[in-house]
Order: sequence, then C-alpha cells, then structure tokens
Amino acid sequence: AAAGRVFQFRDARWAPDPVLAPGAAVRTPQPVPLVIDNGSFQTRAGWASADPAGCVDHPIVLTEAVCNPLYSRQMMSELLFECYQVPKVSYGVDSLYSFYHNKRQNWPCSGLVISSGYQCTHILPVLEGRLDAKNCKRINLGGCQAAVYLQRLLQLKYPGHFAAITLSRMEEILHEHSYIAEDYIEELQKWRSPEYYENNVHKMQLPFSNKLLGSTLTSEEKQERRQQQLRRLQELNARRREEKLQLDQERLDRLLYVQELLEDGQMDQFHKALVELNMDSAEELQSYISKLSLSVEQTKQKILQAEVNIEVDVVDSKPETPDLDPLGSEQSLEDVESINEFEPLFAEEQSEVEKPVAAVQPVFNLAEYHQLFLGTERIRAPEIVFQPSLIGEDQAGIAETMQYVLERYSKEQQAILVQNVFITGGNSMYPGLKARIQKELLEMRPFQSSFQVHLASSPVLDAWYGARDWAVEHMTHEEGWITRKDYEEKGGEYLKEHCASNVYVPIRLPKQPPRATEALAPSRVLASSTGNPCEQV
Repeated sequence: AAAGRVFQFRDARWAPDPVLAPGAAVRTPQPVPLVIDNGSFQTRAGWASADPAGCVDHPIVLTEAVCNPLYSRQMMSELLFECYQVPKVSYGVDSLYSFYHNKRQNWPCSGLVISSGYQCTHILPVLEGRLDAKNCKRINLGGCQAAVYLQRLLQLKYPGHFAAITLSRMEEILHEHSYIAEDYIEELQKWRSPEYYENNVHKMQLPFSNKLLGSTLTSEEKQERRQQQLRRLQELNARRREEKLQLDQERLDRLLYVQELLEDGQMDQFHKALVELNMDSAEELQSYISKLSLSVEQTKQKILQAEVNIEVDVVDSKPETPDLDPLGSEQSLEDVESINEFEPLFAEEQSEVEKPVAAVQPVFNLAEYHQLFLGTERIRAPEIVFQPSLIGEDQAGIAETMQYVLERYSKEQQAILVQNVFITGGNSMYPGLKARIQKELLEMRPFQSSFQVHLASSPVLDAWYGARDWAVEHMTHEEGWITRKDYEEKGGEYLKEHCASNVYVPIRLPKQPPRATEALAPSRVLASSTGNPCEQV
C-alpha cells in the first residue's frame, strides 16, 4: 500500500520543553533521584518517581560512555558537587541500564550487548552480571554517519535539489523509510527488477510552489506592475542621460578652451592641443564644437521633458509596444530600445503575457520534479554499520567485531554469551536488524549450536527506564552512590561500581626514587657541624 504513495516531509520543529513545578511526590518522604540519560543525540531527564518536576538538591543518576575517561568523570563530578551542591551522584552505562531493564524472569545474567547510537556502536560482553571492560569494542559509526552518507547519495542523484536535501530530512528518512537487508547483495539484486522497484520505491515530496506567474493577477495588478516596470526604465534612461550630458559638457568645455587659444593668438599651444585632440585644423575643431553643443542642448531638453512628464499613462498594456509618446518620438524609440536591452532584468515581470492559461502550463509534472525516489538508498545508508568500507572507513563492522569479541573467550563462555544477544540504542530501530544479527550469528557459530537474539522494547527510552529502576531500588543503599564526602576524599574521578556501571581503574602514579642530593644531605649537615663555628655562621 505504501509503494504507490507519496510521503510528505514533516519537517518537525523543535519546541522548548515545558517547565513544570515540582510536586510533593519528589520530596516526600525524601528527595527522589534525578535520572539523566546523557546521549550524543538526545538527553532524557526526569524524576525517579511517578510524578514529574524539579530542582537540584536531589541525588543524580547520570549515564556515561563505556570506559569513560577519568578526566571526563572528574569534570562532571566537580560540576555537580561544586556548582549544584548535589548530595550524591551515581554513574552508569546507558546500554547496561537498558539491558537490565529488559531482563526477563528466565534471562541469564550474562550476555552480549550491541548498543548502536548516534555517534558510535559498542559491543559489550557481560559475564555473571558485570561488564567485562577489557574486551569491550567500539565502532565509530552510528546514525550521524548514516545520515551524512544518505545526504551525499541524494545530493549526487538530485543536484537540482541540493539545498533542499538537509540532514534533518535525511534523519527522518532513516527513521521512517530505511531498513536493514538480511542479505545485502541479494537485496540489491531484487532492486534491479523494474517490478520490484515500482512496488517498493518510496517517493518523498519536497515542498514547492505551483503558483504560475500571471495566472492569479487581475488586469489592474498587471497594469500596475507594467507601470512600475516603465518607471524603472525611465529612471535608468534619466540616469544615462545625465551621465551622457556630464561627459559631453566636459568635452565641450575642453574644445572651447582650445578655441580660446586660437582667438588669443597663442598658436604654439593651439597646435599642440590640436595634436592631443587628434585634429588637423581649426575647421574640424569648429565642427566638433557645433555637434557637441547641439547634443548637449538636446539632452538638456530631454531631461526637462522627462521631469515634466514623470507620470506616464500607459494606454496599451501589451509589453511588446509600450507607448511613450508624451516624451517625444525620439525618446520613445530610446525607451523601446531600453526595454529590449534590459529585458533579462525583468524576465519575471514580463512573463505575465496575457495568453490562454493552457499555453503557460509546464510541459512536465512540477510536483513529480520535486520528488525524491528512494530505492536502494533505503538499505545503503544503514548498511554502513555492517560494511564501513561503503563510506571509506577502515573499520570492522558489527559482525566482524562480534566474532572478534567472542573469540577472546573460551567455547563455554561463548556459548553463554550468545544465549542472550541484546540489541539496544537509537540506531537499532531499523526493521530487519534483528534478522540480520541472527543471520550473522548463524554463519559464525558452530553447526547446530543455539543462540538467542533479543531487541529492547524501547531502544531509545529503555536506558532511562533502567536507570530509574536502579535508582528506586538503591535509593536507601550506599552501593553505587558517590557522596560529597567521597568526592572530597578520593577526587572527582572516583567511581563506586554497581551492576550497570563502568569498571573503576584508579590512577596509580609510580613512586619516584629518592634523589641523590637528598641522600647526601645528612652527611653534609654532619660535616658542617664538625667544622669551625664561625664558618657555620
């Protein structure tokens, strides 16, 4: 049903979130934690209670990246404790929160988490309820790179709509019209069939205007626009006349000055001036003076007539023969020539020729011209997380990275991990992703071995819900919470581990050996004490 439809871009605009007053449920019997899922594309924040609202004198549960650098955590802890005076804070990994939120009754505590977000994709092994940070792997590809790749593909395909193909529209296409092919090569072969293409192509309608120039203008509006055009031409002609008059007047003054030299009997200077003017005799000089005087006088008359007849009554509305008789026959001919000369400047206004409506209809479908036909682009953009080489990235895809992580464990541990392959993250919402992961595992696992693949119930929000569940369960416990006392004693990089947190690796600075000068210091003091007291002073 969707194959023959044309989809409109929603072009959703971001609106500020409403500011809600804190309710009683967030403070009684004690302040509830504020849970913040800090993602690379969106940030999800809310109270760990049934009712909304907010202030800052509450415990904070904050997500962080896998293997987050100590310096980043130190800066965040310093901001929370020093600036906002929070009582305590807990850090956790978003994908692990989502993993534990979707944990069902018979799920094992171990598993392989595939988390694909906006900027990167992580493969996280979880053994016996704890993250094995040493074998975590990251792929620097996500939804952002897919959107940029799709934008480039469509801009090359439709260079006429280069500016209309924006990143926000590409993200909309990825979210609503793209899917993961179970077998990429086989799917491309299907798209080569014209019937398959017609049945599965999605047409995205770009905004456009089908308003034809002149089709909705009344005769009075056309007449007014024509008069405005003629006024503009008159202004151009008047400016040209003034410039011509100034040049002619300067030349005439120069020639009159040379004539005065002849009348004063200064023959040497007169002949020298004739040579500079490229003239041979006084008769030629007098002829040029007469012509320039006549031209200057005529130009002055035209300027005076144009100022008197500044308002022109247009009798004929047709643009081919404008009537400018009130300015004289010579001036009318000049304006007609100006119309022809400046016709490209007023192409939009002059296209309003009064012709039958059928004559100005375009020869092509204007709406179809502004449509983007999405064929193989629907699978090529999201495929980059499995084949980074499509965009020139020298990285391994999800399948190769999964196999690499699994091979770092024994066969028994591999069998435990693949029994709970969990997919989460905002970039994992493509249809067909679960089937593709199952196909890749089937190819890499031994014959007749079993595995299970699960998809998060809400890949975008499950991380926040998992952090909320953890905060509610551990609100009165000390496990996982970093208090202000811990921060002051152990530093901002300190981390209390829990089931969904990173592994804390403290900074261990090597002890420096004592300097040689320090070792010799006691002997020097002893030697000086046995010397002359005056020398000691």
